[in-house]
Amino acid sequence: MFGERLFRARAASGLSMKELALLAGVSANMIKKYEHNESMPGSAVLLKMSRALGVRNEYFFRPTTVELKEVEYRKRSNLSKKALTRIHADIINQVERWMELAALWPCFPVPAFSAPLFSTQRLTHYDDVEKVAECLRQQWCLGSQPIASLIDLLERQGILVIVTQADHAEKFDGCQAKVNGMPVIVISGKWPGDRQRFTLAHELGHLVLHHRLADNLDEEKACHRFAGAFLLPASTMRQRLGARRHALEVRELYLLKQEAGLSMMACIYRAADLGIISDQTRQKLFMLFSASHWRTLEPGEAYPAESTTLFSQLVFRGLGEGILSESKAAELLGISLSQFHRTRKLESPDVDSYQ
Repeated sequence: MFGERLFRARAASGLSMKELALLAGVSANMIKKYEHNESMPGSAVLLKMSRALGVRNEYFFRPTTVELKEVEYRKRSNLSKKALTRIHADIINQVERWMELAALWPCFPVPAFSAPLFSTQRLTHYDDVEKVAECLRQQWCLGSQPIASLIDLLERQGILVIVTQADHAEKFDGCQAKVNGMPVIVISGKWPGDRQRFTLAHELGHLVLHHRLADNLDEEKACHRFAGAFLLPASTMRQRLGARRHALEVRELYLLKQEAGLSMMACIYRAADLGIISDQTRQKLFMLFSASHWRTLEPGEAYPAESTTLFSQLVFRGLGEGILSESKAAELLGISLSQFHRTRKLESPDVDSYQ
């Protein structure tokens, strides 16, 4: 167990055996022996390795182990295997903390995910996907207004959301998996908020549409349609833009983006899907965005990135209820005990998400 955790922490840090050995004051061969459970480091070496890897000593002896199942990465072709290994290690580390926190509660106050029920079980047209998104919003009592925090919504529905800050995470397009039957969605913390939200909604689409699509429907395209419909319902879209338009102003697309947390490009796709604009108008807008170099970086202020707060809230709730000690709370948050004391007394910046 120790060796696996050491390897995972080293992979997450991006250090080679030789680099870690130099920082820990041992040989690279000794690091190899540690990782193969052929030897155990003394307390002094363990402390040096912990500092070099950015983890607490307790990390190496954490009792909770998890296995991600049904893992589906969506990544760019230029994301290296080493970078993906670092991202995977970070995901496992965060999931383990969640599982350990849940195991400490007599009754964990987060419901298990319940698959939504739809009247139409087999979807034969992309318009059916639109109806599924509307139905899910109704079941979750969302109305037609924009969703303030999509991460918070998904977590409180029993979907574990992991935000990774690992190096090269900006080249990572998302991941979906399961652990102990719980759905897990992973996004990058280095993206703007509109991209995070679309990816979250897209992965939610995979979760609810899987095995429900007719053979003539492409699942990726269906999930794109679901994401747009879930974040920006048809009724709201038509209320903002009108039932039929011959052209769209860039400024109104920007305002719609800031309201709904959906990129301007996605809003254009959405308008075309709903028949608000023609395919010709959509193509003209795409040409404008390409000529203005807005496809990679849209104009105006970026939509704020989302973050997860539920984990930290539950840690402090558990502390207040006597379920967790200060030491365990600090360990779960990945900070030192002295930093935890300052954070608890609001003497340092809030811990909005765990590392």
